[in-house]
Amino acid sequence: MARVLLENVSKVFDGKVVAVSGFSLEVADNKFMVIVGPSGSGKTTTLRMIAGLEKPTSGNIYIADTLVNNVPPKDRDVAMVFQDYALYPHMTVFANMAFALRMRKVPKAQISKRVEDAAKLLGIEHLMNRKPRTLSGGQRQRVAVGKAIVRNPSAFLFDEPFSNLDAKLRLAVRTELKALHRKLQATSIYVTHDQAEAITLGDRICVIHNGMIQQVAAPMEIYERPVNRFVAGFFGMPPMNFLDGTIQYKNDRCCFTSSNNAILLPLRLKNTLANYKGQRVVFGIRPEHVSLQPMTGKAENTITCTVTVVEPLGDRIDVYLKSSSNDGLIARVAPHSDIRAGQPISVHINVEKSHIFEPGETGKNITMVS
Repeated sequence: MARVLLENVSKVFDGKVVAVSGFSLEVADNKFMVIVGPSGSGKTTTLRMIAGLEKPTSGNIYIADTLVNNVPPKDRDVAMVFQDYALYPHMTVFANMAFALRMRKVPKAQISKRVEDAAKLLGIEHLMNRKPRTLSGGQRQRVAVGKAIVRNPSAFLFDEPFSNLDAKLRLAVRTELKALHRKLQATSIYVTHDQAEAITLGDRICVIHNGMIQQVAAPMEIYERPVNRFVAGFFGMPPMNFLDGTIQYKNDRCCFTSSNNAILLPLRLKNTLANYKGQRVVFGIRPEHVSLQPMTGKAENTITCTVTVVEPLGDRIDVYLKSSSNDGLIARVAPHSDIRAGQPISVHINVEKSHIFEPGETGKNITMVS
């Protein structure tokens, strides 16, 4: 396996459509990197440039410390698993998995051994003589992964491989892929728009938006310490709550004010936010840090709301609220809580878990410096 490195890579289509801009990313040997972002953010274009299916407009791509900008796809020693499986319908499972090796004129005995080993690893030995049309979606995807494994490439590239599967099967196959990576210790780059896939699969996550990298970090750092508002809002289901307001100082205490609500902020932010006094900012708080029970010993940071929707989800209840200043909030509470739509209620904000962002879709997280 090998390191994959992208240096200031850009891709412009038709001389005017910028799909990827200034993309610099290192995927260490044996690591699992997930590139995640909304549709149209440039994820698949980036993966196709690594595979050699698209040529970068500028910048350099290295695989195993070799510059591959002008190396054709077949010579890059990468294996790509596509969303649509890319299986030959007239061939058996064995023939599909063996096809690339046969094209390389690998000896028959070696082909059989590598296919059998991959099939055993994936639990599809019993499918070797069947055609793709007789397989389920999950089985087809395992075969597609098997096609990649037998090649023993320097890097695996996955382009939203589970998006055609139903939710239950997608979860099962995702778990299998994570276990498979642990066994193979293969350098892997996985593209998805699904934040749950990103967090559960990746050693590290690269968040991309409008063709530009927003943040590269470990999964929990992305969730707990987002560098800007876009990253904060993209991760989490339901998403982070955002309130527009200003920074004010009252009795030497720093607070966030929105309409008739005032939220006292942690003392550690006093100096950090001094330069933002009187300025418009965005307050962010995740639903799990909005409580319907008073925080022990603290009567402050309470907002009066009305319950608009109660959404039971088995292990929790998501409560949708509207504040007296017409701000929307979502709280995540324990199951079996006695809450009804239309009910007036006071919610309590855990400000130690809050974030302050500059205005705008990608406004930076001011509190990250604290």
